[in-house]
Amino acid sequence: MKSVCAYCGVGCGVSLEQSDTGWQLSGDATHPANKGALCIKGSSLIDSLDFPERLLYPRWHGEQLDWDRALDRLAGELDRIISESGPQSVAIYLSGQLTTEDYYVANKLMKGFIGSPHVDTNSRLCMSSAVVAHQRAFGEDLVPACYEDLELADLVVLTGANTAWTHPVLFRRLQQARVQRPGMKLVVLDPRETMTASQGDLHLPLRPGSDVALWNGLCRYLLDSGGWDQEYVARHVAGFAELASELDHACWRPEAVAASCDLPLSDLLGFYRLFAANARTVTLFCQGINQSEQGVDQAGCIINAHLLTGRIGKPGAAPFSMTGQPNAMGGREVGGLATQLAAHMGFDEASRDRLARFWGAPQLVSGPGHKAVALFEALHRGEIRALWVIGTNPAVSLPDSLRVCDALRRCELLVVSDVTAATDTARLAHLLLPAAAWGEKGGTVTNSDRTISRQRAFLAAPGEARPDWWTLTQVARRLGFADAFPYEHEQQIFCEHAALSGFENDGSRQFDISGLATLDRTQFEALSPIRWPVNGANPTGCDRLFSDGRFATPDGRARLVVAAPQSESPASPTGEGVALLLNSGRLRDQWHTMTRTGHVARLQEAEPWPSLRLGPASLLALGAEPGSLLRIRSQQGESLALASRDEGLREGEAFLPMHWSEVYSQGAGVNRLVSARLDPLSGQPAFKQTQVRVVRQPLCWQGLWLAEHRFAHPVSWWALRTLRGSSGKRVCQWLADWHETAEQVWCRLCAGGNWLRVPQPQGWLAIELLQGRIVSLLLVTPTPQSVRIDGLASLLGAPLQADALVSTLDQALAGTSRQVCSCLRVSEHQILEAITRQGVNEVAGLQALLGCGSNCGTCLPEVARLLATRQT
Repeated sequence: MKSVCAYCGVGCGVSLEQSDTGWQLSGDATHPANKGALCIKGSSLIDSLDFPERLLYPRWHGEQLDWDRALDRLAGELDRIISESGPQSVAIYLSGQLTTEDYYVANKLMKGFIGSPHVDTNSRLCMSSAVVAHQRAFGEDLVPACYEDLELADLVVLTGANTAWTHPVLFRRLQQARVQRPGMKLVVLDPRETMTASQGDLHLPLRPGSDVALWNGLCRYLLDSGGWDQEYVARHVAGFAELASELDHACWRPEAVAASCDLPLSDLLGFYRLFAANARTVTLFCQGINQSEQGVDQAGCIINAHLLTGRIGKPGAAPFSMTGQPNAMGGREVGGLATQLAAHMGFDEASRDRLARFWGAPQLVSGPGHKAVALFEALHRGEIRALWVIGTNPAVSLPDSLRVCDALRRCELLVVSDVTAATDTARLAHLLLPAAAWGEKGGTVTNSDRTISRQRAFLAAPGEARPDWWTLTQVARRLGFADAFPYEHEQQIFCEHAALSGFENDGSRQFDISGLATLDRTQFEALSPIRWPVNGANPTGCDRLFSDGRFATPDGRARLVVAAPQSESPASPTGEGVALLLNSGRLRDQWHTMTRTGHVARLQEAEPWPSLRLGPASLLALGAEPGSLLRIRSQQGESLALASRDEGLREGEAFLPMHWSEVYSQGAGVNRLVSARLDPLSGQPAFKQTQVRVVRQPLCWQGLWLAEHRFAHPVSWWALRTLRGSSGKRVCQWLADWHETAEQVWCRLCAGGNWLRVPQPQGWLAIELLQGRIVSLLLVTPTPQSVRIDGLASLLGAPLQADALVSTLDQALAGTSRQVCSCLRVSEHQILEAITRQGVNEVAGLQALLGCGSNCGTCLPEVARLLATRQT
């Protein structure tokens, strides 16, 4: 059986086979997105289905209900609130991890029949600036390129994207293309020297927030050097005079731009010359561009450079916006954002009339609803009384997360549909509805290059879990809309969606998959990946848009958009501590708020704890060392994380991953710190630039707890790590002298079990015994200590034997070795051992011996660096 991965926007195909030991998953060699490759998250999809606190039945205030009672209560409460306060008092918040069919039913119900415009999605947080930039430039939210363009380009520019970590399989395709075509160049624009940047031919570590300057400067350079395509602009582009007038200002000259971006002029000009010289250029951009107060303008400036040079709609030439989630684009196709209607229609009178007639919708909304941040502000004010959250965790993912949590607590009716009750949002819900997980439900998703793929069910949903489209359909029927919601299978929904895309579509809307509207059940089940549009003109799909130079605007011309520089100056907190500019983003092995990945042991091995990455000078200024606990404060709130050294950061800046929630760590969430600063056009939050002050938190003692059960004693701070067959908990205390406090902990332990204490050079190790076997361990130290946690955890379940205990302790306390290859679990120590002791002197030899870099390939540059370091 074939399906599609549930993680990033690459949309990798997967193959599934059942064996005596269960389902086996591998990459689908026939899928156009990945051609058989998978990253570690994709490879771990089966493991991820073992959710903690899996939701199996509906719950109302913790009480288990059957579906009929739960749905009757939900419909009754919605009907009551709507009758009292109108349809705008209810809202729904969706996710780019839903199928297109889930999304379609939710939007049809809310915008067409309940009559509430307040439908938004977590795609607002990652993609909405690109959406508006596409609409302004092209007339429609359209990504013109396909993945093959990355392999055909002579120059690839990656900006605002650590692609090696966020889209590993796509980056592998790019690297393989560079091997085949050595003349191909890669330029990376990123304030951090990321794993992606370290592999570029040129890395420009520009000042955060200076992207408009860099791209406007490029456009000015192209005009001055004659590097633009005058004929293409004359025939296909509008707005040239206005843009040229803006670019005439002195601030866009290379010298001024280099100063604005804090870059050497020679490096800036090197990039400009590369761009001017290579007709086949792809610019890939992602969250670093979008998540800004000027995200729309930043994306627009990238598009301007491609329009000026005619590098769009051609093989190997395009601006390419990458989505972060598996179905962020599918959600946009059906109107998942509050600022759009289904099938790429807007709120103009003709579009509303067309959609109302197609749906037979009695209460189609007349205008946009609240965007995500505004939606939760309306919830906080009490204007929205009922909120239904499906497949996402806004209590963690939205900016100013403490205020969002307060809004959720104030909500009169909070409904959460999810696979688990173990999320920050689910823990605040009045009504919990059990959703079918990936692998348990079918449908379609659309990846970043417009490829529609079938997600197929291969497992029976446990308990009473149901697909979200089913739940929405049942509520619609109870609200009196049964005739418009006859769905019994996702194929019916998909075909209606496809038919709508072609309904009265004379070519003015390029999103058109009407060629798939007549698929029967068998054909739908057999549907192979296909890129839209799929219609009479493109019966087998379409790789590139705008190849004829005609755009989705009334006159067919693309629009150049003027973007003036804006000063992003977030407020800086006062008081003690080192002042830093904080960036946030993703890790390679984790996903969003860890709902899908935090419980998978292998995905926590590379980055087990929430860590604030700092440059060497910042660590020195703090008087901290790696592993020290840090207190991070902004004007918005406070967070806690462990110190980590990162020499790829610009000094004065820091990086904190976005993933940790209150489920996995106390107070480590980065969005406690981020204010709700938004792009005025897209409403997308500026997650990337927050002024903070950081201090080292003095500790009385700290401990590492390993057991099959949780550490129950109160501490000042903790973080969880999932291990195979057990869990670990890092705990810190700052209440009193460490000897006294640690002794009190020891006394509490002894009162509750059979414990043995083994003194260490610093601190002690407590061992709990049950029938002669080790069941719990607590290592207590006054200062940070590097520990091989897996080695220490191997003692759990084993009999107490002095020799084995001493040997294991010596190895575990000798210090951990950083994991380089997550896919094959290869550490830095193993690689260095192979080089120095076994004489391996090339990357291919290390791959053959250890396997490192032979799956997704993202670790290969680090493997090569270790090899080069040892050889010199």
